[in-house]
Amino acid sequence: MAASNDTAEVREVIDAQAAALSAKKAQEVIGHGTRNTAVFSLAPPLVAPAGGGTAGLEAWFATWKGPIGYDRSRLAITAEADLAIAYGLARMTGEKIDGARVDLWFRETLALRKVAGAWKIFHQHSSVPFYMDGSFRAAVDLGPPANADFEDSSRRA
Repeated sequence: MAASNDTAEVREVIDAQAAALSAKKAQEVIGHGTRNTAVFSLAPPLVAPAGGGTAGLEAWFATWKGPIGYDRSRLAITAEADLAIAYGLARMTGEKIDGARVDLWFRETLALRKVAGAWKIFHQHSSVPFYMDGSFRAAVDLGPPANADFEDSSRRA
């Protein structure tokens, strides 16, 4: 029973962080992480500096017109004891201030641990594949295949 409660609590943290990102509330976004969260995001650098504060996130938010759609509903979550992993596909939508429309599917993995009884994200990895045709272009024009629903591995026998 504890695993299902933990899974629900982890889902709440993930959904709350996505809602904060959608609403462009930088302090709330980072508040769901640990002090030294490792972030491997879609934007450079390869690794965001741990404890880097909100400045970079706020600058990125300023490039968006209105809220940012951020859907993490296609994540599978496994939680046991004080460690949880969520992985799957996420979708970002919205409009940039220059009028460009964004509709991007990408891969995301989140690692969480219980800190003082609360789940916190300590590692976040987002990525898109790249075309291996020699162009090295990011494959940002992909959508999920029909079988892209991931099973919560804590329910396996």
